[in-house]
Amino acid sequence: MTSTRQALRQRITHGPTLWCGGAQDALSALLVDQSDFDGIFSTGFGISAALLGQPDMELYTLSENVATVNRMANVVRKPIFVDADTGYGGVLNVGRAVREFEKAGAAALQLEDQISPKRCPAATPTSTLVSMDDALARIKAALDARTDPDLVIVARTDAQDPAEALERAARYAEAGADLIQPISRTFGSYEQLVQLREACGRRLSLMLMAGTWMTALTREQIESVAAIASYPIAGLLTTVHTVQANLRELARRRSGDFSDLPFAQTPMADFKDLIGWHALEERQALYETGGTR
Repeated sequence: MTSTRQALRQRITHGPTLWCGGAQDALSALLVDQSDFDGIFSTGFGISAALLGQPDMELYTLSENVATVNRMANVVRKPIFVDADTGYGGVLNVGRAVREFEKAGAAALQLEDQISPKRCPAATPTSTLVSMDDALARIKAALDARTDPDLVIVARTDAQDPAEALERAARYAEAGADLIQPISRTFGSYEQLVQLREACGRRLSLMLMAGTWMTALTREQIESVAAIASYPIAGLLTTVHTVQANLRELARRRSGDFSDLPFAQTPMADFKDLIGWHALEERQALYETGGTR
């Protein structure tokens, strides 16, 4: 894991943009890992939906989030960028959260400056922020809690006033945050993202979602300002859409006919390959016959 973090730190400092696909559980992380993405973003929005079937309102616990990240890390090789929400309490809780995510296999994590319980900006129009001093304390606690200095700390500001977002970003960078992440509704143009990067002296982390102005950004524009660019919930929403459509059609048919569904199913053989079925069968057979490796 140290080598993965070292490679990630080198990349966000000097290398090309790290493009991440969103994942909410081990299976979706495995899909991202086997795709052409560079890394995996562990989305809190998705974890809350997949684990609890409920909104991203800080209903799931630190332990549940850490366990999800650990299950992802057990099956992937690419770096995992973790949504650490608000750090799950005060500064001591932030420190514990960082250590737990580090042990679970995170290569990077983001911390927000909302109050707790937070509200996901993708789904709610407003949010309340902690004071500047409290936000800086969270960042410092996170930095001090790292046992691996290559663990990347991303400071997210949910400030919706551009001037406040610029000020917070600059202060968070001064405190030692590796990257700065804005929310999409704060800024409305590429030029403003350039201004944000210049104001904080850090490369950015961007979350790309349908229905926001950021859909107008080109790859070249994104890569000129961002060290990390993620599609946090594209996979989740695609899954919901396709599953709903197929279930709706199967419920209508109520027969053994699987032909011409709205979306083709993955063949069972391909799915078994995806989850490593054959490798485990071979290992089991080896032990059952008394063999060794």
